[in-house]
Amino acid sequence: MSTNDPQPYGQQPPPPPPSGGQGYDRQQPPQPHAGQPAYPDRREEPGADDRALTVLAHLSAPIAAVISLGWLTILGPLVIWLIYKDRSQLVRKAAAGAFNFNLMFWVLYLISWLLIFTLIGALIGIPMLILIFVVSAIMHIVGAVRGAKGEQFTYPFQIPVLR
Repeated sequence: MSTNDPQPYGQQPPPPPPSGGQGYDRQQPPQPHAGQPAYPDRREEPGADDRALTVLAHLSAPIAAVISLGWLTILGPLVIWLIYKDRSQLVRKAAAGAFNFNLMFWVLYLISWLLIFTLIGALIGIPMLILIFVVSAIMHIVGAVRGAKGEQFTYPFQIPVLR
């Protein structure tokens, strides 16, 4: 039998040894080490579900603000973060950022409501409430638009509680 004749079934030659001392066959990609992504330089595009959850994380706070006069703005992002934090980095960062931002603005809402009960404080508290609401709404809309594109948005004025 010559070397070009097909080998009978069950008598196949062994696979060739690894080439170049790399420890893997050139036809297969290298295996990642424990805890490392398979392709660290490749970004995974967020799916439609991830983008929708990101938009919901950003918009759940202003929706709750309208319903509860600003008192439950931290609840929506917190629920999304608790449920979907392990799903994707985009959703986790969006929900954590919205929560941290709303926590800061929740403290400012509390201060402005307390100021309203005094005569001089009302001159500061009422415009402060309006300013907080407008800035908050703008930031959440910008975050939702960027989230719909699959981009991360970093809120200003955060109290970093969730990551």
